[in-house]
Amino acid sequence: MSKKEKFINALKNLKNKRLDVKGSYDKLQSNIPAFVFVSIATFVLMILVACAVFFANIKGSEKVLVPNVQGKKLEDALLELQVKELYPKITLRYSDTTADEGTIMEQSPKAGAIVKGYSRVNLVVSRGAIIDSVGDYVGKTYDEVSMTIQTTFAGMAKAPIKLASPEYIPDQAPAGTILEQDPPAGTSISDPVTVQLIVSRGPTYENTKVPYIIGQSVNDLLQTMSWSKVVFDITTHTASEGETAGTVTGMTKPEDEYVKNYTRIPVEMAMPKGDLNDNEYGIFQTTLANYPFPTNMRLEAIPAEGNAYNVVSFVHPGGNLTVPYAVKHGTTLALYVGDKIVAKKVIN
Repeated sequence: MSKKEKFINALKNLKNKRLDVKGSYDKLQSNIPAFVFVSIATFVLMILVACAVFFANIKGSEKVLVPNVQGKKLEDALLELQVKELYPKITLRYSDTTADEGTIMEQSPKAGAIVKGYSRVNLVVSRGAIIDSVGDYVGKTYDEVSMTIQTTFAGMAKAPIKLASPEYIPDQAPAGTILEQDPPAGTSISDPVTVQLIVSRGPTYENTKVPYIIGQSVNDLLQTMSWSKVVFDITTHTASEGETAGTVTGMTKPEDEYVKNYTRIPVEMAMPKGDLNDNEYGIFQTTLANYPFPTNMRLEAIPAEGNAYNVVSFVHPGGNLTVPYAVKHGTTLALYVGDKIVAKKVIN
């Protein structure tokens, strides 16, 4: 073959190749819709698979019935929960008796609830009673022991220790002192126990001399009240001619010079018709409980202007109480029994 023929054949081959490339390009363009469809279908399929996996995970484990473990021992409750493929969350709490220790007091969700497997069940487990024996109360004051027990068992549905109403007897020990207790100290507590206490009333049969108070002013009588062991039941009338306003004009004297402590003595006072020396005169009167033994009290004056001051401090057995006063107009009188205000009066 001549060179000329070879050259012509080469040109023909090149032309054919160009035609093949163009044909492939045309063929590719004709297949684009199919390619796009396949791509979209693949993408949709991937989304469907992902959704199926997601909802399968959301559905979770098989649902189970929560067993009733309340009132059972902790180890038994844990075994029952494990069988149901449930997980416990434990909270400890004091209960009323030592016998409850290690027992399930509460559960959440409640028994019979339907939950997913591997869910958490909250358990409240008893730590037993906060104390497991009766304390030693002899020699302490009744108020101290009562307050301690109330504070210790505050919030408990049923306190393991309860104080019965005390029995008060005369004794040389200070009033309010616990002399005996039943059951004795150290007694184990398995169920709630009631403690009976015998408490000193103080030397109530000690006699005291009745003071002579006729002619005493209000301030003088307040001074006598602060130390005397008799109780003055005071009544008043408006001072008449010949009487000194604001003084004691009469008293009922007992037959004997000496009487039992805190015997009541009727007393009469003459009071001014109106103000006297810019002071209002009168009687602070209230009715208190009858205390088992004489109790510390005080009457405080709170002026409309200025600082509060103590009118009188005294000891009183309760019941009817009368205290004379001479204070400025607008003063508030407050009666304290111990550290607690039990009565008030505004002097207008």
